[in-house]
Amino acid sequence: MAHVLNESQVTEYRREGYTIVRGLFNAEEVDLLRRSAKEDRALDQHAFGRADGEGGTVRLSLWNHPGEGIYGMFARCRRMVDSAEKLLEDEVYHYHSKMIMKDAKVGGAWTWHQDYGYWYQNGVIWPNLVSVSIAVDPATKENGCMQVIPRSHDIGRIEHVLSGDQAGADMERVNAILERLPLVYCEMEPGDAMFFHSNLLHRSDMNRSDNPRWSMICCYNAKSNDPYKDAHHPRYTPLNKVDDDMIVKVGVKRFADDESNVAWLEDANDTSARVLKDKAATK
Repeated sequence: MAHVLNESQVTEYRREGYTIVRGLFNAEEVDLLRRSAKEDRALDQHAFGRADGEGGTVRLSLWNHPGEGIYGMFARCRRMVDSAEKLLEDEVYHYHSKMIMKDAKVGGAWTWHQDYGYWYQNGVIWPNLVSVSIAVDPATKENGCMQVIPRSHDIGRIEHVLSGDQAGADMERVNAILERLPLVYCEMEPGDAMFFHSNLLHRSDMNRSDNPRWSMICCYNAKSNDPYKDAHHPRYTPLNKVDDDMIVKVGVKRFADDESNVAWLEDANDTSARVLKDKAATK
């Protein structure tokens, strides 16, 4: 059973801007997550597309509160939350989670960006947030795994502009960075998890393979980094941790069976990228 990040992984995260934990979730746990997600009618009904500016569309579902179902058990389990608190050196709360659905042949790309390039617009003062990407399917170069630029988190926030429906980092600067820093393809097996800094530059290619690449990303913000204004993602909300064995105990429970309000975020309310469009129109 995997536990909270060790010192070597914390050191790697601070130096490189990310760390991959192999087998953070075992086969039984990730099989339950995969089966739940791919049979989840509510997840599918709340999915929306994000044009990638390259002719493809990324499909995703996004929710603000973790809830009592299996998705909530992943986001609230101690091995995730305790690890996030170790990295951010503070109590954390659930900023949001999302399921990225890169289906075979049609799953679109994500342009180069920093997550803080989005979240800066939401009144978040410091980039003291961490995201955890859990591989639901195998993530390979062929099916559009995440690519990162190690150490780019130390550069600071880069200006972002609209690329399709996505907020993308200024490519003149990204290309200059790529002349000085390497590009790494983060291939992962189901159950692997990647913890990455909110200023780490990352992207992914379109899925042109015959195999799907679904991943669940849980984002955490530090309590001391509570946004100064309301936005479509929550301000500080205490997070109730659960023991790791709750993932299997809850099992295949669906959002539809969940009495708690997970606060699905509809496409019309996801304003992180749209703010950039509004700013561009006023210039």
